[in-house]
Amino acid sequence: MFLPFNPVERAEKVENFVMKDLERKYYRFRYARYYGGIVTADAVGCCFLCAYCWNYLRNLNPEKFGEFYSPEKASEKILQIMRKKSVNKVRVSGAEPILGEKSFEHFCKLVEKIFEEEPSTEFILETNGLILSLNEKFCKKLAEYPILVRVSIKGWNEKSFEKISGAEGKFFSYTLKAIKNLQDYGVEAWPAVMQDIFGYEGIKTLEKKLKEFGIKGEIEIEYLEKYPFVLRNLEKRGIKI
Repeated sequence: MFLPFNPVERAEKVENFVMKDLERKYYRFRYARYYGGIVTADAVGCCFLCAYCWNYLRNLNPEKFGEFYSPEKASEKILQIMRKKSVNKVRVSGAEPILGEKSFEHFCKLVEKIFEEEPSTEFILETNGLILSLNEKFCKKLAEYPILVRVSIKGWNEKSFEKISGAEGKFFSYTLKAIKNLQDYGVEAWPAVMQDIFGYEGIKTLEKKLKEFGIKGEIEIEYLEKYPFVLRNLEKRGIKI
């Protein structure tokens, strides 16, 4: 994969690999300790290739991993774990849930199925926001559901964004625009950053950018999973932690 790349073009290509009609590729469904206990549907396929991504290999080669699940089958897997573990939180993780029209429709139907069975579910969409920034109609549609949206920000300026995400730096502001779009439609959305990568100065710089965009709320802080391959990827891209 040549870096940097156009993430919008990559999103279209990846969606063709991971979507078959309304079936989406997932490689596992599991319980995780995050958010105080949550059921996680780990999908395959992302429009970014972040240096610190724990699912890097699967997202680099989405055609080689995962199995196709309809929204109905995926919801069955999720609900089964929810009931077994007695938790009410759900998320899609490991990849980008929204790559285009097909994956967005799959996601919406999955959300609807979960809420039909368990109305009190707390559903968290974890996204890089790229496609949401380009499609306000998606943000408007998401406002119909009582979901929470966590937008993972991959840099504090164009240069850091390009190093971290592998995507062309000019797309840095798109992820910020996604949060603004979501908040404008009444969706509870907020930014999240990797503390180990941003550091104090990076976070302060991003805070100024968020204010410029009129984005409200606190920044969620997450911490790096220091797998050997993650540290190698960071070193290759010249990212210090």
